[in-house]
Amino acid sequence: MSASLVLLPPLLLLPLLLHGATRTAALRLASWAPLPALMLALLAPADAVGEWSGVLLGSVFGLDATGRLFLTFTALVWLLAGLYARVWLRLDARAWRFWAFYLATQAGNLGVCLALDALSFYLWFALMTFAAYGLVVYERTPESLRAGRIYLIMAMLGEALLVAGLLLAVHAAGDERFDAIAGTAQGPVTLALLIAGLGVKVGVPLLHMWLPLAHPVAPVPASAVLSGVMLKAGLLGWLRLLPLGNQAAPEAGALLMAAGLLAMLLGVGAGLMQRNAKVLLAYSSISQMGYMTLGVGAGLLAPAAWPLLLSAVSLYALHHALAKSALFLGVGLIHRQGGSPAALAGLTLPALALAGAPLTSGMPAKQALKLALAPLPAPWPELLALLLPLAAFGTALLMLRLVWLQAGREGQGGGDGLAPPWALSLLAVAGVVWMVAPALPQATAVAAWAASWPVLLALVTGYAATRARRALPLLLPGDLIVPLEAAVSRLSTLFITPRADRPQPIAWPLVGRWARAEALARRWPLAGSLWLALLLALLLALRM
Repeated sequence: MSASLVLLPPLLLLPLLLHGATRTAALRLASWAPLPALMLALLAPADAVGEWSGVLLGSVFGLDATGRLFLTFTALVWLLAGLYARVWLRLDARAWRFWAFYLATQAGNLGVCLALDALSFYLWFALMTFAAYGLVVYERTPESLRAGRIYLIMAMLGEALLVAGLLLAVHAAGDERFDAIAGTAQGPVTLALLIAGLGVKVGVPLLHMWLPLAHPVAPVPASAVLSGVMLKAGLLGWLRLLPLGNQAAPEAGALLMAAGLLAMLLGVGAGLMQRNAKVLLAYSSISQMGYMTLGVGAGLLAPAAWPLLLSAVSLYALHHALAKSALFLGVGLIHRQGGSPAALAGLTLPALALAGAPLTSGMPAKQALKLALAPLPAPWPELLALLLPLAAFGTALLMLRLVWLQAGREGQGGGDGLAPPWALSLLAVAGVVWMVAPALPQATAVAAWAASWPVLLALVTGYAATRARRALPLLLPGDLIVPLEAAVSRLSTLFITPRADRPQPIAWPLVGRWARAEALARRWPLAGSLWLALLLALLLALRM
């Protein structure tokens, strides 16, 4: 099977959804669109490489070991979330709109996993990013529109930084292919642009503010793919474009490791101060992506350790994708059916996996990362020996709070049929990681205790907190964005809004015209055409 052909199902179904005569048939097939990609990831030979020489100035697709693993869990999560979405949206008359954005986002996400050159990577990455806006604002509530606005602002910032970094990287390498780019020494400006541009998607601190706003307001199946696999697209971009294993960049590596540690701890702290389960899971994703950010930073710091780090980071990405998507789907099921003992038991499995409990997928993922980080130069081993157990305890405490928030919750109805796709996701959490996890040399008893004590301590702490009957303070979702929005609002009041007690600013009519022009530009036909023209211009610039 040609690697590029698996992108056709979501792309071909998309126009069928937009036509009334073919919409019913397209809706029946939409949930199965990622199945060919999953089959490709599982069955394709190692040399599955294809080129579209006449499309978009040339595109190269293929499957190396890293791309195959990312394509496997990406296609699997999209498939499970799609089967779940069929039930979740079956009574929604606007469901075809959801599926249109869902398929476009899916095509971009799958294309990112298959791309082997900067041109095609950016095309599919941008398609995934901007199509996901439709998923964020699908409910059309004030909260979702606000989240969508902030998501677009952060997305455009990330795209601008990424394009600038790609232009510099391609120019330095003299080639658009990933192997040439990653094998070429990159200057500090290029590294900073690539790290920051892709870091918006990963959710590194200070670039994370869109995430706890966008993920909770999207429909549950969209939240599962947004948090489960779309964040990993930024991680995959780092793995493809940064000179990992080829160039030592100690300053960039140290900063990225520090950002990873900060994300791990602050994500837990902010998540504990939430009362909405989906917001809590969004902050948990920031924390968990910190582990992978830590591994990438270590690769820049110590290139000799990269082969082991690559395996560990990829395994952690697989583990997190399956566990986090299962958690979102489980929270959705409990929202519809209620927090029954069976539902809570099912939710506990991916929660324990995320906490790294023994016999769960989190245990080999976290231990592989710890072993890969062990050869780092001082003072990192000592610092990690202190902070990694603290982060593990925090994650266990966060997962305990998630289950506690869902216990005894009353269902809103309409949840019949959600259990089978969720059960499949739980099976994936229980078994898939163990199929690819390497054998760990650490003694079984020591490993079991290292994985057990954070969970046990979290149980004791949680019990003590319930006995104390003291509620945690509430942190508004988006954290840093809240004072920023207040500052912008204040400035607009001072300098733009006209007042009756002072003359109207000369520029005020121009501001009104600008607002009307902006409203026109935000309409989908015009906005889509403008973005398409911009993408083609950027692709041409990359090629030149």
